[in-house]
Formats: sequence, structure tokens, C-alpha cells
Amino acid sequence: MLEKVFAASFLGVDATIITIEVNIDSGIGYHLVGLPDNAVKESNFRIHAALKNNQLHFPGKKITINMAPADMRKEGTAYDLSLAIGILAASKQIDSSKLKEFMIMGELSLDGSLQAIKGVLPIAIEAKKQGFKGIILPLNNAKEAALIDDFEVYGLKDLSEVIDFLNHHKDFTPLVFDTQKYLSEIENKFSFDFMDVKGQESVKRALEIAASGGHNILLIGPPGSGKTMLAKRLPSILPSMSLHEAIETTKIHSVAGNTKNKEGLILERPFRAPHHTVSDVALVGGGQYPQPGEISLAHNGVLFLDELPEFKRSVLEVMRQPLEDREVTISRAKFTITYPSSFMLIASMNPSPSGDFINNDNKIQSSSLEVKKYLNKVSGPLLDRIDLHIEVNPVPFEKLSNDIPAEKSKVIKKRVQQARNMQTERYEHQMNIHYNAQMDVKHIKKYCRLDIDTKNLLKKAMESLNLSARAYDRILKVSRTIADLDNAEQIQSQHIAEAIQYRSLDREHWV
Repeated sequence: MLEKVFAASFLGVDATIITIEVNIDSGIGYHLVGLPDNAVKESNFRIHAALKNNQLHFPGKKITINMAPADMRKEGTAYDLSLAIGILAASKQIDSSKLKEFMIMGELSLDGSLQAIKGVLPIAIEAKKQGFKGIILPLNNAKEAALIDDFEVYGLKDLSEVIDFLNHHKDFTPLVFDTQKYLSEIENKFSFDFMDVKGQESVKRALEIAASGGHNILLIGPPGSGKTMLAKRLPSILPSMSLHEAIETTKIHSVAGNTKNKEGLILERPFRAPHHTVSDVALVGGGQYPQPGEISLAHNGVLFLDELPEFKRSVLEVMRQPLEDREVTISRAKFTITYPSSFMLIASMNPSPSGDFINNDNKIQSSSLEVKKYLNKVSGPLLDRIDLHIEVNPVPFEKLSNDIPAEKSKVIKKRVQQARNMQTERYEHQMNIHYNAQMDVKHIKKYCRLDIDTKNLLKKAMESLNLSARAYDRILKVSRTIADLDNAEQIQSQHIAEAIQYRSLDREHWV
């Protein structure tokens, strides 16, 4: 007897339908074909125990199972439930009438309970696209799959519940995603708030500008000046994620297995802070069967690189293309995978090997040559992709000890959201551009026009401060964001003047 059960495999953030064909014939043997990995091959031991512990019969006949397409490698434990149901259907122990309508996936425990799997969201998206009525999953994955509209999602606890559903013994209610509840919960509660930061008003202003325009930012200051503390609070002032962004972010984390046993939808913008010993594969993604790296897990959020010069140069250089294209492509002999990686980069570093600025009163300080060598660990092309460079000085005791409350993240976020709304309206009809940091030369010419006086100010500043040519476009982008925060249609001289301050490392004699 031949029966078919439908499951899915994912490559990158996209899923492919897998047809599991189970044929039971006279004879003895268990043959599983279709490029299964070891985890899939071991499933027969889990299935045998689960069936026996649920008073079901594992057929003592010749069982042949094909996982089609047979030239695509199948990996993981997510096919346990699909294979078990296929065997039960082919041996006439359950009703097979619903098998064509539903995709079935889950990991089986030896007692028949269902364990969470990864990649559920892209699998559910593909199942709906292919015309399936719904999907049967472990209970812990149901909320994630329920994000898909007009699609029946049944989260079940164990094998016996799956059989009751297929045999029409019980009525189960599909889980429905509550959009209104999502919209009410979108105002996230962050554990870090800018009200905890004493002083550092200029740095807070720079972070507000960076959040408003999606700009990358570099914090330069001695140890203990508050660089990490400030960076961790950046997500609290970023605009709330739209439902589309939340689903897009959840999709990547689902593939990486980060959404198991969680609430399903990721509400907060990701904040990823890899250690400086991270490898280039861990940062951009990869492996024999490529998984998303830190830059993809930071999609729609923040990637924080603390102590930037301590990262291996090869690791930093592989970020150049994703920073520019906002996606990372991983190529292998048989396939190519593209992961989205639209993130804000915030990096921090000391101004010198000794940790202090070269002109301070510390007797133990680095020479100009040592400082230049230290700064050269970060390449010019990478710095070229960072819009704001801001110096972070230690907070004096008077400000640390005062009781005046600082501005809350909630207040700053309102200004950021207003500026982003202006940009969304401005770039409504532009392809692949949503905020100022994404502007290219064509958009800069169109949206960053300067009057004669403002243009002369910029020219004079670049000549007197010996700013490099690469600073020109960055200054215009940042000044456009500052103008948006001021609700100004035209970039004015004060906006340019403030933007110039945020290009410290471009000054020829900064060291």
C-alpha cells in the first residue's frame, strides 16, 4: 500500500515541499532513501518506540520510504512525525483522507510527545503558497506558524492527538494570529533606557540622529566612558517594527532555531553583540549547509561590534559588501543562498592602544605612530560605510552625582519616529530605499540640495578641517536626517555644521 505525506525543507530563508512516499509490501526490511542525513536515518528507532508506547503497531513488513525530490539532502529531526504518519497510513491504522490537505512536521519523543522544530515560519509560508489547507505541528511551534493569514494551524501535544485529528475523533480549533493584540504590544518594554545615562548629551544626540536615519555610527573613547552602555540603549529609541518587518525578522530567527518554545513573533528589534574572536563564517553565515550569521540575525535591528580594532581584519572586510547591499550571498558548489542583512552597525573603539586620547594628562600614553598603526587596523573602505564618528569622553563627577533625571528613551523615540515617517513618505515611490542612510548618489542630488551660503559653509569646512572626499556624501546624508528631526524641508547651514562634527576620523590631523 502506497501513501504520501507532505513536509518541507528549507534552504536559506525559503522552503521547498518534500513529498514522503511510504510503500508497505510483503517481505521484511526498512529502506529510507532520498538523501537523508544521520538524524533522519535514526528516526526509525524513535518512531518504533513512539508507536509501541501509544499502543500502535510498527508493521513487520518491507517498508520503503522515498523523500522526494531525492537529489536534495534532508537533515534534522523534523521529519519524525511525517514518517510515522506515513507508516500508519500505509498500514491502514489511520484515516488518510486529510493527508493531501495538510503538511505534517514534528520531532517525536520516545513516548510520542512532539518536540519543537526550527524553520516553521518559512515552511508555513511555502505550504500556503502551494495550496495546502493548513499545517500540523508541535504545540510549541504553533504561534509562529499562525502568523500566516487564512491558513489553518494545529499545534498538537503528541502523536495520539495527531491521530485523533486525522481520524476525526476530536474537534480541534486552529490557532489564529491576533493582529490587534500585536499592534497593542508593539510598544516594547526595554530593560535598558537612556534615562539611566548621566551626561553624554552630545553622544545621545548623535545616537538619536543615527536611529532617525538608519546611519551606522562609531563611538571613540577611553575605557569606562560609557560606550557599551550607550550602545545597548540604542534599540530602545529605534522605531517600532512593522508587522512586515517582524515577520521578516522572525523568519530568519526561525531558520536559525532561535524561536523554539517562544511566543512566535519577534517584537523587539534584534541586538547582536558578537565577541571580537568571532570568525568570518559566524559573522556573515556559512557552513556546509549555510546557516544565517550574526549580520543576518541582526536584520532590522542593531549589530554592535565592541572594540572594533580587536576583530580580525578578514572578519571586518567580509562585512563591506553586506553593509552596502544589505544582503549577504553564500555560494556553494551546488547552490547559492541569499540572507537579508539590513542592520544598523554601531561600533566602539579606544582612541589609542593605551586607551586614552593622545592629548590627555595621562603619563602613560601612546605615540602618534602607535595611534596611527592602531587606527589602521580598521580599513578606510569600512570606515567609509560608517556615517557618524563621535568622541565619547568620561563623564565628570558633578554630572554623575546629580539627581536631575535624564530624558527617557520613550521621549526620544517619538522624535525618531516622526523623522522616520517623513522619510517613509519621501521615499514612498523609490525602489529599495526607506530611510536616509540608504540614499545613493542619485538620491543625494535630488533630496540634499544646498543653497549658496550652505554650500560655501560646507566647502570652507572641508578645506579648513582637511576632511577627506569620502566625508562629503556622508555629511549630506546626516544633515538630511538632522533637517528631518527639525521638521525642515530644506537642509540649512546649522544642519550641515552639526553633521560636520560627526566625521572625526576623516580629519587629517585628528591624531
